[in-house]
Amino acid sequence: MTAVLYRYLMIIMACISLLIGLQAPNFVDQYQKRVDAHLREVSINLQPYQEIANKYFNGDLNKLIELHRNSEVKPFQEEGLAIAKMVARKLRFEADMAALQTSLPLKALHVLLHGDKEMLDEAMGQYSYAVPLNQDALVFGACAALAVLLLVELLLALARLAFRKLSRSASPTPTQ
Repeated sequence: MTAVLYRYLMIIMACISLLIGLQAPNFVDQYQKRVDAHLREVSINLQPYQEIANKYFNGDLNKLIELHRNSEVKPFQEEGLAIAKMVARKLRFEADMAALQTSLPLKALHVLLHGDKEMLDEAMGQYSYAVPLNQDALVFGACAALAVLLLVELLLALARLAFRKLSRSASPTPTQ
């Protein structure tokens, strides 16, 4: 009876891992599209300021920001801060997009370890579940299932080994 339950548990674990693994490429794709959309938006918003910087400061947007910040007029100072925030946002998205220009496993690793928190929150909040049956998704799903099954087997083997050692040390030794 225990063997049957164990087998069913392993099948259930494999199915759950496979389904989660199938979602990974889809999530990475949605994350990347979000970063790209925000990068395009902030670039469009910065374009008028970049044109002013091109016209008066040889294209140096930082000089335009400093001009605003050093102004005696409070609204211009605040506008300089707003422009600086947009520039920082654009640089952040450009760095994220550059890191995503690689293979799927490295993209997934980047999103997992270094993903932009704002973009991760948006992607999770707006995530549309799908079961893509392309090669990347199937490979990811199979690898996730294999990794989880191997981890479960390893943990169970370690637990059995520890239990055997405990039961041996707890049993009395025969005296002669």
